[in-house]
This record gives sequence, C-alpha cells and structure tokens, in this order.
Amino acid sequence: MLSEIVDHKKDNTAVTKEDGLITTKAGRKLPKRTTKGWQFLCQWNDGTTSWHPLKDVKESHLLQVAQCAINNGLAEEPAFAWWVPHTVKKRDRIIKAMKKRYFRIHQKYGIEIPKTVREAQALDTKTGTTFWMDAIRKEMKNCSKAFEMLPEGSRIPVGHTHIKCHLIFDVKHGSLERKARYVAGGHMTAPPASITYASVVSRESVRIAFVLAALNGLEIEVTDIGNTYLNAPTNEKIVITCGLEFGAQFEGRLAKIVRAQCGLKGSGQAWRSHLAKVLLDDENLGFHMCKADNDVWYRPAIKPDGTN
Repeated sequence: MLSEIVDHKKDNTAVTKEDGLITTKAGRKLPKRTTKGWQFLCQWNDGTTSWHPLKDVKESHLLQVAQCAINNGLAEEPAFAWWVPHTVKKRDRIIKAMKKRYFRIHQKYGIEIPKTVREAQALDTKTGTTFWMDAIRKEMKNCSKAFEMLPEGSRIPVGHTHIKCHLIFDVKHGSLERKARYVAGGHMTAPPASITYASVVSRESVRIAFVLAALNGLEIEVTDIGNTYLNAPTNEKIVITCGLEFGAQFEGRLAKIVRAQCGLKGSGQAWRSHLAKVLLDDENLGFHMCKADNDVWYRPAIKPDGTN
C-alpha cells in the first residue's frame, strides 16, 4: 500500500547521539536498540498521507525505510544506526550471491548459455544456427524505443550518469527457445531522492477475483504485456555507451535512456505509476473515480448519448 515516504520528523523523546550508546558490565559500548521519537510521513497508493511511528513503518517496509534513512543522512542517528547498516549489507550479500550463481551456470537443459554477445556469435557459428543472435535482435528491436541516440562525438550531458548495460541469456522451458534480456546497470547510479517501492497484487486478491468471477458466471481473461517497463517514461538521467548488440553502425555511440529500462532503480515505480495513471483516465477506460468518507469506488462514465 505504500507509495512513497514523503517526510520525517523527531520529537524530544528521540535518543540523541550523545546518549546513543550503553556500556555493558564487560565494558563494551553497544548502540541503544530503540526507534522512539521518530515518525515518517507516508503517502499511500490512494493518494492519502499520514504520519506513523518509525517502529511501525520499519516493521512493514524495512528496506524502503533503510534506503530513505541513507538518502536523508539519518543512518548515523541512534534510532537507525543499530539496524540500517546490517539491513543494507544483507541486501547486498543476497544480490551478490545471486550474481555469482548466474555466472556459474554455463548450461541449461543441455544447451550452452553465453554471457556476452561475442560468445553468442561464437556459439551460433559452432552449432551452425542463429538461435542466440535471433534472440538478441528480437530483444534489441523491442528495446529500441528506450534509447535516444546522441550525435557522434557527443560528450556525456550535464547532470546525466554514465552506466554500463549488459544482456542476460536464458533458455525457455519446454520450447527451448533462446531468450535475451537487455538490463541496465542500475547499481552504478546514485541513490534516488525518493523510495522506489512498487506494489504488486497479492495472492489473496487474485483468489477473491476468481471467487467473484465464479459466483457471477464471468469469464476470466489473462494477458501478458511484453517488455513491460518500456511503456513508462523514466525520470532518471542516464547515458550509456552502445555495444555490439546495437549493431556496427551504433557501436561506441552514446545514447540516453528515455524509458523505464529494466535494471534501473526507479523502473518498477515508474511503471506502476504510469499504469495507475492510465487505468484511472476516463478517456482510456471510461470510468470515473468517486471518493466519499475515505472510500473509493468506480462507476462507468456516462457518455453524451446517455449510455455507459
């Protein structure tokens, strides 16, 4: 339900840095494990805002609060110093372990998996096929809308961050189709000014929808949105150097990322916000959002001819 952490404040009950340590009987100095005196202003998905104690927000959105504390220079405050570093290090360890696991995988379903475009070319030449290069061309065609090519000889624009990107390769279960996904190195960008949390639907909500459909005799339709994030614009100012996957004519050129490219820190939030905006637009779906007594519901928009 959390959209963004907007603000924070503390009162006179908050522990100061001078009183942030306790001395044990053995003479060791340990940080006080307390969060009292701090509150965060949370903005929810329905647009409302409310203040909540740190202990409650920390319990439900641990990583988001930790990143917010780092971004706002609060990590050394006694209420944060005893848990924020540990939380961030644990997150980084998990990401690093997953990365190592990926690079240890050289085969899947008996098919050799490349790690770079040149390896993909070599494998296709070795097997006398074009499977991997076809997957790369398909992915780059879909991703082309995410980039704005800069003129030859251009320098990195002021205010933009230069990062690296790479392709991730995989083999699809069943069909053994080769897959390639172009991913931006979001870990090379500075921490965003606001949290990048993006909500997802819960299993309980899906089950309730199935029950309602069954009770009312409704048909359920499912769709897949290809290259999801690329439908949303990005707020991040990112520049990349095009590699071999862009083709010989663009290799070595600078390009801006103008869409929510997979791998960027804010892509999930950008896509979620863009989707919500489209779904609540009467011109797109013909629905009006109604609010009363903190309840929200939707009614069909009435057309000029009196029909829904």
